[in-house]
Amino acid sequence: MYHIPVLPQEVIEGLNLVESGRYLDTTVGGGGHSALILSHPGTTLTAIDRDGVAIQTAQERLREYNDRVTFWHGNFGDFVPSISFNGIVADLGVSSGQLDTADRGFSFRHEAPLDMRMDQSQALTAADIVNHYDETAIAHILYTLGEERFSRRIAKGIVQSRPIETTTQLAQIVTRSVPGVYRHGRIHCATRTFQALRLAVNQELESLQKWLDVVPEWLAPGGRLVVISFHSLEDRIVKNAFKQDERLIVINKKPIVPTAEESARNPRARSAKLRIAEKIP
Repeated sequence: MYHIPVLPQEVIEGLNLVESGRYLDTTVGGGGHSALILSHPGTTLTAIDRDGVAIQTAQERLREYNDRVTFWHGNFGDFVPSISFNGIVADLGVSSGQLDTADRGFSFRHEAPLDMRMDQSQALTAADIVNHYDETAIAHILYTLGEERFSRRIAKGIVQSRPIETTTQLAQIVTRSVPGVYRHGRIHCATRTFQALRLAVNQELESLQKWLDVVPEWLAPGGRLVVISFHSLEDRIVKNAFKQDERLIVINKKPIVPTAEESARNPRARSAKLRIAEKIP
């Protein structure tokens, strides 16, 4: 879970940290961005994650900061703060720790049960969707949440191959369902299917929109909101929310992306896009 934080310098510069400022990390993950914030003199931090394992990991990593950091386990869209913050950061999507833990079922690189739950206390899993939703519903999820152009073919292959129990089994079904030329693209042909199922299981886009509607109220005047997204659906929601919210000033018109050096050092950073907004004083 101790992954390399994405765009670390850009996040800290975007937050425009102030001495003794109050900050919120809504997706603490391995605690990388939180540690950078807490290294600034006198800062205090509230750390949120819906993944209980991430909370435990971050508690261990940030132990040295003692009472300067507090933790809250849950979906950031459900959080109700009692204070205002000088800065808020959200690093969206799945974490390296979740991808690298085989039994969580987020990656087809490992054979594992089809789970994909960020909050393991919830009932719905990816296995429930692929084994019990009808073909039309699965195709809709793959097309709208994965932008998968072969969604209907993949959905048909899924329904015909039930029951489906593991990540590698699902990846093989996708591979068999798409044209040969599509199997040798820049990304694995099952990537969009896995993204779509993960977003559906965790209702990530709904949670993001709900959070963006309320988060400006959590900021102190002049406070900064920094959001990192990893695919076009998330980035579009963030971009439009920042642009349309009269409480915010957009700081960067175009998203900040990793340098070639960072992408080489941390390949999972390659698709990251960072947007910054400021609460109107």
